[in-house]
Amino acid sequence: MAQKKVLVMIPMTQRQKERLEQALPGAEYTYASIEEATEEQIQQAEIIFGNAPVNKIQCSEKLVWLHLNSAGYDPYVKEGILGRHTVLTTSSGAYGKAVSEHLFSMLLAMQKKLHLYRDDQKRHVWGEEGEVVSITDSTILILGAGDIGRHFAEQAHALGAYVIGVKRSPGECPPCMDELHTTEELSSLLPKADVVVSFLPSTDETRGLFNQKMFALMRPGSFFVNGGRGDLVHTEALCDALESGHLAGAALDVTDPEPLPEDHRLWDIPNAFVTPHVSGFYHLPETLRNVVDIAIENAGKYAAGEPLRNVVRR
Repeated sequence: MAQKKVLVMIPMTQRQKERLEQALPGAEYTYASIEEATEEQIQQAEIIFGNAPVNKIQCSEKLVWLHLNSAGYDPYVKEGILGRHTVLTTSSGAYGKAVSEHLFSMLLAMQKKLHLYRDDQKRHVWGEEGEVVSITDSTILILGAGDIGRHFAEQAHALGAYVIGVKRSPGECPPCMDELHTTEELSSLLPKADVVVSFLPSTDETRGLFNQKMFALMRPGSFFVNGGRGDLVHTEALCDALESGHLAGAALDVTDPEPLPEDHRLWDIPNAFVTPHVSGFYHLPETLRNVVDIAIENAGKYAAGEPLRNVVRR
């Protein structure tokens, strides 16, 4: 490790920096925020911890390992960003609690129409917004049975929901789910669900998956929740499904495009509940601690020549 140049762009306390340097000893460390890190620092680094701006990586010949502070990695697998020799790992497993709780809270708020009552409060209206629904005995379809999906399933299951999970390949059904299916069965599962929740990443298979046809397959009066990637959704088709009343509501922490333009009609649809992609950041302090712990764990594995955690197959 004596000659390795390591650039760290994940915020760390002094104690966390000491732990990192003990896990990967003998290297030359530079600490800088993502905003402050220069292109020269990024180009000279052989190991980077943090989401280096893709326009500054430029297929660096020196970069042998990039460990992201995010669970998502889609910008980094595009052609011309990373060299074939660069190993890419993520912080998958750090965000389960934060993202799932954020989206779960949005769902409960929509089911009880709390977002509409908040709108009434802002207008100083003492009004009635009509019938609500309960998550208990609801059928919830979760797309993406990874860390975040399982956290969401545990919360829904604990309140009495019937939980159906969907993943790319067959596997053993976890205790927090009542059924587990593959994505090939999605079309037949959509009409059964009161709530469809997605934590899917952005891939060639998922981009634009939820279009007019898919929303039409969903049960009338159901809810759509997206905490994965905005480009899963054809946004105009979602707006149409909401405005027509086919969907009871949509809770979105991600949109396409992003940021959502100020004049986009989605902002003004009453049964749309939008937050600006904030569920997975460091607003929950535990999330950053998790991210740092995964980085330090992987640093130790790298130093020992052991297989790294969360390697992205490119």
